[in-house]
Order: sequence, then C-alpha cells, then structure tokens
Amino acid sequence: MKSPSHRLGDLQLRILQSLWARPDASVAEVHAELKPERDLAHTTIATMLRKMEARGLVTHREEGRSFLYRAKVAADEVSRSVGQHLVERLFEGSLTDAVSHLLTTREVSRQELDELEKLIQQAKRRTK
Repeated sequence: MKSPSHRLGDLQLRILQSLWARPDASVAEVHAELKPERDLAHTTIATMLRKMEARGLVTHREEGRSFLYRAKVAADEVSRSVGQHLVERLFEGSLTDAVSHLLTTREVSRQELDELEKLIQQAKRRTK
C-alpha cells in the first residue's frame, strides 16, 4: 500500500513542527512560537489549523473556550513522504542523483560521511 503524500507549505510545516514539540497547543501558543520568525496574524494561524484539520494533518479537542490542536501525522511520516516526493519530482526517481546533488552542493562533514557509509552498509545487508 502506498503511503499518503504530504505536500506542505512552509507555514504548514512550521505549524506541525510546533505541534510535534508538545502534546497539545492552542492557536495562541502556536502563534506565539511562530511570531518571532514571521509576522502572522492570530487569525492566519487559526485558519491554517482549520485547513490542516480538514486535510487530516491535525486534530483538535475543546478545553473550555479554547481549541487545543495536536498533530495527527508523525514527523517521520511527513519526512518520508516529502523525501520521496523530492526524489521523484526533482531527480526522476534516482536516489543516486539526489545524494550526488546533496554531496556536491553543500558542506558535508567527515562525521556525516561516516554516518552515510554506515547507512549504506546497513542497506546492503538488508538487500542480500
């Protein structure tokens, strides 16, 4: 079965990151966290959370007069979906091209290279 595709805008991703960091959050709490990096209205966050709930990305419960939101999708599920989409769309499905691009367009530490070698060795063991 194919995993769901999560195509997220920058704001949607930041909202999810905020929700992944805590069990529940009100619109005001998410707004306060995002306010320093973006000049967003409280209503913008509320609207985005409603739209994300309609897409099945978040859920809410009522507590008094407030809605408390919680991520309905896990961080690893989103990163897997976005990563697969990136490889498919930008690199025509070629993992080799994607990794090559990353290795040649950004600084890579020796520690990161060592970790990549370990991951490749693990993948090789799984395919035997």
